[in-house]
Amino acid sequence: MSPTERDDDPVEAVRERLLADHGPLFDAVDACADAVAARWETTGPDGRPATADRDAVVPAMCGALAAADALDRLPGLLATGADALGVDLPASPVAAPPYLVVTATGPVVRATLPGAGRLVVSVRVFAVDRAGEEPAYRRIDATAREALSVELR
Repeated sequence: MSPTERDDDPVEAVRERLLADHGPLFDAVDACADAVAARWETTGPDGRPATADRDAVVPAMCGALAAADALDRLPGLLATGADALGVDLPASPVAAPPYLVVTATGPVVRATLPGAGRLVVSVRVFAVDRAGEEPAYRRIDATAREALSVELR
């Protein structure tokens, strides 16, 4: 994507700004995911760590993010995103719902921005395989660029 095309695409503008400004935070989320997955005793078909226990994913990731001081920094992604869009956040986001949730695939921050819609930023560090009788959670290998999802709804 050329710089001109990026300037015309608000989602891509937010993505690029987040990647440029929050690299250490994305590294911390990735390291937390590695630490969580290192405790799992099984591997998936791709040889990467896996588990069928959702509690070994979500609460463990939330705890790892908190211990790494990353949980409190994740809402900052919303401020950066709002700035990239040229709008103000209506309130200061906090590291709790509705602004921040840790899901089975990783942390998600979201806020409604006046005149811009709902900004949703996800950092996908786990995958959920629902092909079996019960879900299987596995660690995925992704760069920050690949793990980062930005949506305006």
